[in-house]
Amino acid sequence: MTDTTPDAGNHVTEPEDLAPETNRRLGWALVIICIAQLMVVLDATIANIALPYIAADLRIGEANLQWIVTGYALAFGGLLLLGGRLADLYGRRRIFITGLIVFAVASALGGLAQNEPMLLASRGLQGIGAAMAAPAALALITTTFPAGPLRNRAFSVYAALSGVGAAIGLILGGWLTGLELGSLEGWRLTFLINVPIGLVAAFLAPRFLPESKPQRLALDIPGALSGTLGLAALVFGLSRAGDERYGWGDTSTIVSLVVAAVLLVGFIVIERSVKSPLLPLSIFASRARSVAFASMMITPAAMFA
Repeated sequence: MTDTTPDAGNHVTEPEDLAPETNRRLGWALVIICIAQLMVVLDATIANIALPYIAADLRIGEANLQWIVTGYALAFGGLLLLGGRLADLYGRRRIFITGLIVFAVASALGGLAQNEPMLLASRGLQGIGAAMAAPAALALITTTFPAGPLRNRAFSVYAALSGVGAAIGLILGGWLTGLELGSLEGWRLTFLINVPIGLVAAFLAPRFLPESKPQRLALDIPGALSGTLGLAALVFGLSRAGDERYGWGDTSTIVSLVVAAVLLVGFIVIERSVKSPLLPLSIFASRARSVAFASMMITPAAMFA
């Protein structure tokens, strides 16, 4: 993932400087990006209310029920950095659209799941799609909107939707679970609702979102492996710690968090030495940017605590 923050000397574009057609295109671009991000964020919680109904319908035991939520978070969090690098290498719009299609297909599989393995596999696939779409969406804001008030406004809307997405997921999930369309159980709608939204966003993206020029960067395989496995171990360890059946003192929790710490420290060491780092550490040099990153991490963490 490369640093796409503009230099201070870049020209600042005011909204009134743009033609109405350009403003319209930018408006649609923001709608597409925000819909995709909202879909990704709310899917972390939208199935929570439906878990008892899913368990009863598919006969999933309590021990495996948590993986409906954890499986998504594990794939999403673990592959997020790699998704950002793929967007740099192959084009942000291309990876954004690919991620949306993968997410929509996975949602259809989840909504039509007939057994536990099919549902859990669909949740993992959803996480993969989200890990591709989310970093590409954020990068597309910097390449689509000119520096100044327009870009700042786009980031504000994006951040606001990211913050409230989890809460919307709980409300929407509860409402959909209570619905029944003929013989279709309500919990299936919590997955199927993503299908038309994701496909429509993928269809409109080429019209309103510009493609970025693919960058000639190395994939940074050591960084990708250590970062991906480290994040996956961290997500797994925290999910175990938050489960009353395990807690912070459980062996699997402790081992997972220790492995995560070792891998993530190794990731930082690798990123400091490679020529094309997966995560340029220089992006944390800006105090304002570091504070923004911290707030983006703390807000969802507090909501899920």
